[in-house]
Amino acid sequence: MRSFLALLALMFAAAATPALAVDPQEQLKDPALESRARDISAGLRCLVCQNQSIDDSDAPLAKDLRIIVRQQIEKGQTNAEVLDYVVARYGNFVLLKPPFTLNTFLLWAAPVLLIGGGLLLAARLVRRKPVEAARAKPLTAEEQAELQALLNERRS
Repeated sequence: MRSFLALLALMFAAAATPALAVDPQEQLKDPALESRARDISAGLRCLVCQNQSIDDSDAPLAKDLRIIVRQQIEKGQTNAEVLDYVVARYGNFVLLKPPFTLNTFLLWAAPVLLIGGGLLLAARLVRRKPVEAARAKPLTAEEQAELQALLNERRS
């Protein structure tokens, strides 16, 4: 039973670690350049998987992006220049953490605006005063006489 639990724990630990799909053939020979490539790749989204970095994805497009990053680094580009190059080709969507811009304001603000609007509407509905028509008006003299006649008729 202990060996089964140990095996199960090992499987969960292995599943929790990233896949790191980088082929050894893709890696740069210089460890410093490879480290830069890994840092850049960790912030780039796989356009196929969409919730993984290109380092964690086995998709062919992710492999192409990893190669592009390494080629740009070998050309002597800085990290910012490499990111600018990739963003120019694929747009801000390729970034795992896209920047806050005027174009993305509504995307970032929509949940806050919807929740705030819902809370304001709920507060307004709760605070609403009862409708005036629901209040009872006193009977006129004619209505009182008619009511009295109906009551007297019923008693007899």
